[in-house]
Amino acid sequence: MELEEINNLASSDSTAWNKVEEANQYSLAKILGIWAAAVLPMVTLSWIVFPAVSPDFKTDPLGAGLTRFVLLTVGLIWLFVLSMIIVYREEGDLRWGTIRQRLWLNTPRDPKTGQPRGRLWLWLIPFIILGIAYGIYLTPVIDRMWVSIFPFFSEPPGFGGGAFLESPEIQVQLVGAWWFFLLYFVSALFNTVLGEEFLFRGVLLPKMNGVFGKWDWVANGTLFGLYHLHQPWSILASIIDGILLFALPSRVFRSTWMAIILHSLQSVFFLFLILGIILGLA
Repeated sequence: MELEEINNLASSDSTAWNKVEEANQYSLAKILGIWAAAVLPMVTLSWIVFPAVSPDFKTDPLGAGLTRFVLLTVGLIWLFVLSMIIVYREEGDLRWGTIRQRLWLNTPRDPKTGQPRGRLWLWLIPFIILGIAYGIYLTPVIDRMWVSIFPFFSEPPGFGGGAFLESPEIQVQLVGAWWFFLLYFVSALFNTVLGEEFLFRGVLLPKMNGVFGKWDWVANGTLFGLYHLHQPWSILASIIDGILLFALPSRVFRSTWMAIILHSLQSVFFLFLILGIILGLA
């Protein structure tokens, strides 16, 4: 087969798949229903189950922190299960090829031609720089501004993972605790890859154009931020990075991998931080 014929076939397949996507868009009710199915378990685990079963934070900060961490990991695993249920109901199977196509787990596509282009991965470089700068310099400022406007969204003692890891007492107890490294790895995997990104950028984003048109990426990032009701002190910052760092590149290049890689930067950072704690270097 000639190269031109191959390109024409690929273009035809891409056009056909785009038409299938456009013809099977979600209604607003379905979008909000899936969003609620993600939010309600996380809210329940965070604000009902955790206070009911957690040790006292003042007397057992490690136990309280681990309890919340495990509960939220369960919630993140549910997001993955929910994504797979939706894919199976829509597509009829869970073969890798089906999951890959449905969730946009493909090489970035040229916005004009719709064709996969390996060089488009280079767009990750400016987004990574933006993400690092945003996380270091702007996120703390935005979080402070947000809770100053809505003080009832302030982080209660024992709820934040950052404060949990910053405690010298807890750091000493985690030296040599490789089980915690494994626990965090599992949590990170379901957080920034199999859970939040599969659901928000994989399941929802390709199906939101019918309701929100060209602003589907803004709506997707906004829903992603509002999903963080289990840690409402971070809602505004999560809306901003959800829109600009996760939904935008995924929509432009029709690839969920863009968001997965960018979202996983925080996981990699904390993996190295935890590794330092376990090795006694913190």
